[in-house]
Amino acid sequence: MLDVLDMQAKNPTRPWDSVPFRWLLTGRTLIGLGSAITPVAMALAVLHLGGSATELGLVVAAYALVDVVTTLFAGVLGDRFSRALLMRVAATLSCLSQAAVAVSLATGAATVPMLAVMSALNGGLAAVAGPSSRAVVPQTVPAAALPTAVSVLRLSQNTAMILGFSLAGLLVGLFGPGWAIAVDAATFAAGAACFTAMRVTGQDKAEARSMLDDLAGGAREVLRHTWLWTLLVQALIYHLVYGGVQGVLGPVLMTHRFGDAAWGWALAALMAGFMVGGVVTLRYRPRRMLLAGTAFLALTACFPLAMALPVPLPVVMAGAFLHGLGLEVFSVNWDLAIQQQVAPDKLARVFAFDQVGSFVMRPLGLALTGPVAAAAGERTWLLVAATVMAATVLLSLAPSSVRHLRRQPEERQTEN
Repeated sequence: MLDVLDMQAKNPTRPWDSVPFRWLLTGRTLIGLGSAITPVAMALAVLHLGGSATELGLVVAAYALVDVVTTLFAGVLGDRFSRALLMRVAATLSCLSQAAVAVSLATGAATVPMLAVMSALNGGLAAVAGPSSRAVVPQTVPAAALPTAVSVLRLSQNTAMILGFSLAGLLVGLFGPGWAIAVDAATFAAGAACFTAMRVTGQDKAEARSMLDDLAGGAREVLRHTWLWTLLVQALIYHLVYGGVQGVLGPVLMTHRFGDAAWGWALAALMAGFMVGGVVTLRYRPRRMLLAGTAFLALTACFPLAMALPVPLPVVMAGAFLHGLGLEVFSVNWDLAIQQQVAPDKLARVFAFDQVGSFVMRPLGLALTGPVAAAAGERTWLLVAATVMAATVLLSLAPSSVRHLRRQPEERQTEN
């Protein structure tokens, strides 16, 4: 706590001057690196054990299902108890879980059902940490440093993901999936150490009631802000249509048109867009944060649109880049809006609703995309997806609270 107060006295706009923020940044970055390695290693582990594509889908689905189900309750816990403690416990248990998976793979004791169970366990642990890791940010920096802190954290996460994806194949190829997952276990151990060293300011804790009452309180907080529930509905529709674009149609269509390497190039361009978007938000700070962020969000339609049109690969990559750029600029402004506008004792629950609202429709979109695209035509469905994504963005600008919500002035933040 003293570290944050000392930083506020020196320079209230630089988050890296805060020792707690540096520990948070380091811990989240390390865990993000390991967590990007595991999906690749786990997929190859299932295939090495003779698992089918269906069994691999069940392993992945186990993680996603438990993650979604647990997240809302994790939001309640993040508003009742110490967020730093929840992050520390979740990272420690994740370390032990991933270490067990790594040992089972290295010794030949692993089975596909066991990997599915462990995947579900890891999904639950990730959910426990998720809302708290976002809600704790205002406790690590003065309010004036919050915009930069949000941008830096997202930029570090995207960088860690790129490095993790790049390392995953190399680690599995050289040492096997068990050792690759052991690296993830080590990053969780390091993250837990960082969160142990992190000393944050006290949080306003929600009054302890039943879980359902607390969930209802979080829902009321979401519904109290028109801009919040409007953009959550937009996210539901976005993930319903785009999940299948990236998870199903994109790899199939791109491979058929441009060869096996094309989809990797497109995803690299997408991640480059995320990186550039994160850098942009370090300097670009619009007063009407959601108006600007949502306008950038419309760029996400460029990726499916480019894949649907008879254009060369560089144009498709440009569409992917614009998608990443637009989504990242929106995401930074969105996170900042929630942290500045939502009551502190409800912050973790609102972030939990944000996470669930953003991804609960994705599995349905993945399941429906194949049959719908087969009936309508792949390119036709991509055009429909691009149109729906652009149209929902425009419709979400209808409420005045989305267009006029203003970023808190730095002068006011400094006084707070």
